[in-house]
Amino acid sequence: MRIPPNMAMWKAVGNGILEGISRVADLDASKLTITLSKTLKPIPKDETLLFGNIMSDHMVVAEFDPEIGWSSPEIKPLGPLSLDPTSSCLQYGTSVFEGMKAYIGPDGEPRLFRPDMNMARLARSAERMALPPFSTDQVLALIKQLIIVDRRWIPLSSGYSLYVRPVVMGTRTGLSVVASDRATLCIMLSPAGPYFRSGAKPTVSVLAVSETIRAWPGGTGEHKVGLNYSPGFLPLRVVQKQGYDLVLWLWGDDMKVTEAGAMNVFVVVARDDGGLDLLTPPLDGTILPGVTRDSILALAKAHTAGETTLPGLETQDSQRVRLHAQERAFTMAEMVQWSTEGKILEAFGAGTAVVIASIGKIGWKGKDLDLPVHEGLGPIANAFRTRILDIQEGREVWKNWSLLVTKL
Repeated sequence: MRIPPNMAMWKAVGNGILEGISRVADLDASKLTITLSKTLKPIPKDETLLFGNIMSDHMVVAEFDPEIGWSSPEIKPLGPLSLDPTSSCLQYGTSVFEGMKAYIGPDGEPRLFRPDMNMARLARSAERMALPPFSTDQVLALIKQLIIVDRRWIPLSSGYSLYVRPVVMGTRTGLSVVASDRATLCIMLSPAGPYFRSGAKPTVSVLAVSETIRAWPGGTGEHKVGLNYSPGFLPLRVVQKQGYDLVLWLWGDDMKVTEAGAMNVFVVVARDDGGLDLLTPPLDGTILPGVTRDSILALAKAHTAGETTLPGLETQDSQRVRLHAQERAFTMAEMVQWSTEGKILEAFGAGTAVVIASIGKIGWKGKDLDLPVHEGLGPIANAFRTRILDIQEGREVWKNWSLLVTKL
């Protein structure tokens, strides 16, 4: 993505500041100490799990001091953190986070799905919020060690996982409106069931809104920062009172589609040549570069190129359904036109928490777009979900997307 001139200048200034910070101790997983909980919690049954409502027994904590650098990290029993009420994260929202998942494969070993992408995004988010830097390799090493300590919490059922939530929060004290030169890293684990109560293969409804905006060029929409999410709670409450599940966020005078709730959006549109366009908005600075999003695009291109065949996407004469993956902007006016012409075959959202959710209804200006009705996921969405879960859960090897969790 091209960096605007003013952003390039800010990054240069920030890099100069970071040179001074880099002279202090970096995060070092080899200095990890482990204090195990004396009382372990019972493991709930997989079928009772919802997303993010139960935490495992332990967490990782490390702190950054501008004079010393990163402290020796510690795995210790999960518990409250001590924060000064004037901490930067409480006063000015200087917190960033990531979301990733661990799975148990057929070999009985835990694994992570494309964690390098999560670590790179965590570093970019922290840089955008002017938080102290850290080695992403060391954060990943700490995540692995925490998973090993709490591996009994990884669900064994397909479609379930152990959700990993690393958070970096600014802890500078005082009310001055400045960047935080202190920080706390905290890593938590949560056994995860379906994100939506409608089940593992959910269908959601969305209401397109233009009165409120999720992200804008030059903002923080492409980063996982806490302040991106809380402003969406009120609009979500409003659309839910109107009978919809999520907000379909729009941007610009031409009402470009951006994201659905906290998910990346995909639309499958029939082409005149018999192929299918798989459309998703481009990474223009307003769109979160989702790991699942990237995986869908990569698998679609591999399918069309003949490098793999996605399940269920063969015709009766064994020809591949031709998918033309495109990252391009599209508007609500185009969505209405495609719907009127019967060209929208599927719409779905994608993200780490949900994997893939079918969009069954799109509200716009008092009407609902006419979309095909599917039992659960449509064939395109289901093909991607099946293949991604096979890779995540170790039933299939694809490139280097699955990383075994091993000790230091």
